Amino acid sequence: MRRSQIIGFGSYLPKDVVTNADLAKKIDTSDEWIRKRTGIAQRHIAADGELTSDLAQQAARAALQNAGVTTDEIDLIVLATATPDNTFPATATRVQSNLDIRRGAAFDVQAVCAGYVYALATADNMLRLGQAETALVIGAEVFSRILDWDDRGTCVLFGDGAGATILRVADAAGNNQDRGILSTHIYSDGAHYDMLYVDGGPSTTGTSGHLRMEGKEVFRHAVHRMSEVVEMALEHNGLSIDEVDWLVPHQANKRIMDSIAKRLSLPEEKIVVTVDRQANTSAATIPLALAEAASDGRLCEGNLIALSALGGGFSWGSALLRL
Repeated sequence: MRRSQIIGFGSYLPKDVVTNADLAKKIDTSDEWIRKRTGIAQRHIAADGELTSDLAQQAARAALQNAGVTTDEIDLIVLATATPDNTFPATATRVQSNLDIRRGAAFDVQAVCAGYVYALATADNMLRLGQAETALVIGAEVFSRILDWDDRGTCVLFGDGAGATILRVADAAGNNQDRGILSTHIYSDGAHYDMLYVDGGPSTTGTSGHLRMEGKEVFRHAVHRMSEVVEMALEHNGLSIDEVDWLVPHQANKRIMDSIAKRLSLPEEKIVVTVDRQANTSAATIPLALAEAASDGRLCEGNLIALSALGGGFSWGSALLRL
């Protein structure tokens, strides 16, 4: 059978760093208040004129270099974002053009914080079906542009950034010891649409709007769904939580990740954490975390890695892969 293997990682974070102390000068909050509730100390914010496609392109170039792959080899780009450059066309096509790629398909996927898992699942299915051979899968966001900077309950949580991975299809034995993506699992439940949303859009207000969130409900659902979907992936592949080397969850809140670890009976040292330095970059959190863990040597060939995320919709999902 065919498996999609992740062969390269890349990341990009804007240069401007905003600390909790910086925010405390503008809104009614404090470093202690933010750290205690979220684990966040700082976040990166895109410069004026710096677009989602700019961040995505930088992460993509880093991933290509890391994989030793040229742009001529890429025949699929799937970009997860909730903050596109324009309503249309897809921001992925601008990244495609900026990279001087002239073949294959390029399109966006919108599942907010679960976006990268959705994009990975989409690319994996296309590669396994033979519709492409080498894919660029990106999560990129400029969430700072849709935040209400007077709402301390949301503006302190988010940041900007982009992460990218290169997938290449390869033949495999077809068992749970294969290298590559073993399975992906994606779900949604629109009954919770109003729990996490942006109060604008082309067909409603004609504006981009601002992010609104029922924090307690999002927290509760995130812990439940992100844990559950990891368990489903392990059961599907006949593997146990003890065999997982690394859990790379969506980086929404350190307390959420701690609760997931407890629910899964997974040691906290097996969780890749970046939220303290990068905050919640929505669809970019997982590929950013993967890139960091690959760069510092934590991720090794043969490692079993679980990815898990939940975003607006609600939309959630997991992926289980072996490097």
